Amino acid sequence: MIRGEIYRLTPPPGGDPKPTRCYVVVSRQTLLDSKADKVICAPVNTTFVGLETQLPVGVEEGLKHASCVNCDQLVLIDKGRLTNFVGTLPAEKLRALKRALRVALDVE
Repeated sequence: MIRGEIYRLTPPPGGDPKPTRCYVVVSRQTLLDSKADKVICAPVNTTFVGLETQLPVGVEEGLKHASCVNCDQLVLIDKGRLTNFVGTLPAEKLRALKRALRVALDVE
């Protein structure tokens, strides 16, 4: 598992009304490589309104349609649930993801 991978979860965590939802792994690689059983993920939504905390993604990343990664709605997910691999963010999208996370968390 690496940062920037996208997985589809059924059912999504937290009582999400959708039957499935995609999530992007955003935890640092050290945590992903450890024995930690949970990782931080950002949900993929279909509504993009142009916030600095949103990252446009789509078919190029393995999704069915244009969407966005929402860094304002981070969640913890058990590693064992991340089994339905969808795709991976390319290098330029990973850099944009880091910027969006910095904005969302208000860190330098």
